[in-house]
Amino acid sequence: MNPDEILKAIAHPARLQILVWMKEPEQHFSEQLHPLDLGVCASQFERCGLSQSTVSTHLATLQRAGLVTTQRVGQWIFYRRNEETIAAFLQHLKTTL
Repeated sequence: MNPDEILKAIAHPARLQILVWMKEPEQHFSEQLHPLDLGVCASQFERCGLSQSTVSTHLATLQRAGLVTTQRVGQWIFYRRNEETIAAFLQHLKTTL
C-alpha cells in the first residue's frame, strides 16, 4: 500500500465518487445485467457524465493505487473495491495523524 498514491487517486472528485458508488453496488448499479458479485462493469460508470475514455483513465488510476481490483469476463471488465487496501489505508491515517 502506497499512501501517497492513494491520496492522489482519491483527490479527484470523480474517482472518489466511483469508490462511494462501489461501496453499495446494489443501490447504485441495480440495472447492471451481469451479477454484481462479479463487480461493476466499466460501462456502468458513464453515469458520471464523463466520456468512456475518461472513465477508463479514472478506473486505471484507482487500480494502480490498489483501491480496486479487476476481473475480465469475455469482453467486459468488472471492478470491485479492494476493501483490504482501503482498510489498511484508513488504519495508516488513523495511526499517522
